[in-house]
Amino acid sequence: MPQTQTPHTLPPAPVALLLTPTHTHRPTNPAGRPLPDWYGIHPDHVAHLLARYTRHGDTVLDLDGHPTVTAAAEHLHRRPGPAVTNGEHPHVRPETLDGHPTHNTRPEAGLVLATLPRLNIDSRDPNDLSQAIGAWQTLLRPGGYLLVLLTTGPQVNAFGHRSTVIAAARTVGLLYHQHIPAALVPLPETEPRTDTRPTPRPPLHAGHHVRAHQDLLVFASMTPEAANV
Repeated sequence: MPQTQTPHTLPPAPVALLLTPTHTHRPTNPAGRPLPDWYGIHPDHVAHLLARYTRHGDTVLDLDGHPTVTAAAEHLHRRPGPAVTNGEHPHVRPETLDGHPTHNTRPEAGLVLATLPRLNIDSRDPNDLSQAIGAWQTLLRPGGYLLVLLTTGPQVNAFGHRSTVIAAARTVGLLYHQHIPAALVPLPETEPRTDTRPTPRPPLHAGHHVRAHQDLLVFASMTPEAANV
């Protein structure tokens, strides 16, 4: 029987970093229009995430139905589709691209993408978060991944929000797999503390510093079947 670990003994999740691209190229949709960023994340990075956390033919469900996620999934030969809640966390269900609901009660998605906070979820309430994440978990195939993008603004305690989301995911049996900060602004060319030139003050928005990055949290299925995936 495999040994279990308490939350206090779990190893820290590895950290990756998405930097703002240095090139100006932007992928386009079939109509030739440039694809928008996914909440500040470049389309190239979106495609990289899908390639990293899915396999050929996987279903990719995006709770927001973002066009860039759909385009990246189709380009990588994944099956994109939105997941809707009808206002209740437990009633998440996938839809086919033609808008008709699927008849399979277990869609077996390889990847589910969600953003927090959301209008119908109280991000300050661990129980509310656990219910929502538990509903998203039911959409995953064994060994699938849940990717949560925290779009918390500068007026919210981002560290506290991240910790609450991680705890809620662990409560429903998901493994905290990886933390990926995504830079929203280019990094400085030199280390500010060693630069002899005057450093301009960071821009402020409503009296707060403008957010320089967003957090991506990746959770993996911990079902027994996933052990051999």
